[in-house]
Amino acid sequence: MAVPGRAYWKGFLRLSLVSIGVAVYNAVDSTSEIKFNQIHKPTGQRINYTKTVKGLGPIDNADIVKAYEIDEDTYVMLEPEELEAIKLESKKTLDLQLFVDTQEIDPRYFERPYYIVPTDEHSVEGYLVIRDALKKSGKLGVGQVTMSGREYLVAVGPLDKGLGMHVMRYANEIRAAGQYFSDLPDKKLDAEMVTLAGELIGRKATEFKPEHYKNHYAIALQELVREKAKGRKIVATAEERPSGANVVDLMDALRRSVTDDKPAKTAGGAPKNGGDKSAAKKKASGGRR
Repeated sequence: MAVPGRAYWKGFLRLSLVSIGVAVYNAVDSTSEIKFNQIHKPTGQRINYTKTVKGLGPIDNADIVKAYEIDEDTYVMLEPEELEAIKLESKKTLDLQLFVDTQEIDPRYFERPYYIVPTDEHSVEGYLVIRDALKKSGKLGVGQVTMSGREYLVAVGPLDKGLGMHVMRYANEIRAAGQYFSDLPDKKLDAEMVTLAGELIGRKATEFKPEHYKNHYAIALQELVREKAKGRKIVATAEERPSGANVVDLMDALRRSVTDDKPAKTAGGAPKNGGDKSAAKKKASGGRR
């Protein structure tokens, strides 16, 4: 199957005794990210970096080794052959070992998304069977795969017409939430306030459409680059700051929000759950009574 980009990994996706040939592709388009270079302003030339040692000056690349800091300014140096010796064999199998409900995996564990595609026509049927079985069960297949000498924890599940894979973080890579939330008080909240906040959330409940959101900074940055390339001088405008009194009464703010807020719109633009028909009619008539 012809797909864009270069495969990140090729091997076999295995479900018990069923193995199908697959290729894994990066789902993230890194070319969309704007990257800067450091330039010497007087000459317009790129900055070069020289590796130095304090008190010694520039050094040769051949004298550089990797090291792990075990104490302040104390390192264990590791030779290339030592690192090579502990590399795992590049297994060519992604074995789906366990299956868990999609909601069971904490979002903090998801790291990088990938696409999984069958490598040839002989693998398509088995691929589609696994996709549909996962879709009907509402579960993700969890396993480990070795890539570039390292072992990664991954989750595989249905995505659009195919299969997606997320490289996940290991448990020891996640900071404990208690470090950040332990000081929050166990305060009894006003039931009406919680109800009002829930009503606001319900009004704005809708399907997630990522294409509706734009990276306004990136858009402005691209426009800035275009204008500067034309030789135009950019003058910064004063930033508008919000005005008005600070909200002190939370209950009053919630009540006013419920009164003034409008329901979320569906993809077609109509208010969800019917919306405020009288308001819509008034708008259509230009506000006349």
